[in-house]
Amino acid sequence: MTKIIVDNVYENTLETYYRSEDDTMPYVYGNTMRVKEFRGSSRSSVLWTTNAAMEAWNATRRTYGSPIPFRYAFKRIWEGGHGRQSQHYAGVSFDVGQSLSQSQRNRIWNVAYDLGVWSYVEPQYMTPTWVHFDKRYGPPACSAGYPVVRSGSKGIYVLVLQDALNALGFSTRTLDGIFGANTRSALISFQRNNGLVADGVCGCQTWTRLVNEAVGIGRTSSVIDP
Repeated sequence: MTKIIVDNVYENTLETYYRSEDDTMPYVYGNTMRVKEFRGSSRSSVLWTTNAAMEAWNATRRTYGSPIPFRYAFKRIWEGGHGRQSQHYAGVSFDVGQSLSQSQRNRIWNVAYDLGVWSYVEPQYMTPTWVHFDKRYGPPACSAGYPVVRSGSKGIYVLVLQDALNALGFSTRTLDGIFGANTRSALISFQRNNGLVADGVCGCQTWTRLVNEAVGIGRTSSVIDP
């Protein structure tokens, strides 16, 4: 069984589900996305996303009216495979349509763009053989990427933060998506070790240094699986 953490962005709560690989993802209707499809090549025992991302998928799939195959959705940051502050590490990003024709991908892109349910639909010239859309949220700390997180924050970006810190040996003692005292302490230690302002707030400079060190380093002995 796989543990799936869903950030309910409307109620600001974190929900936990347990599903087998062939089960439908939480909040997904019509069996259009199974756990193993969302997982992709990730080997993690825990996955995370938001209910808003799943609902955006529902609307897109329903409007398109046919299966939308995809190869890349979730990855943990130390598994890598994507950019530095990729929304794939937050579990809200999809690269789809790789096995379809160009005309089919064009139609998917138009559906995703016209619906307005995604935060970002990548321009087609940037993804000539697939379609990328994601349901990121919060103003980014840098020009693009992840929002500022601090004590009291919760959700997918706190999960990314905790996962990166743990992989680098700065233990948050848990992977729960809640920015508490242990996460703040681990973050301050990381900031001090990297010559950053040790304020316990993960803003642009801290995110940049953190992801540069954590992306794609592989599973380390300090990685936590809840």
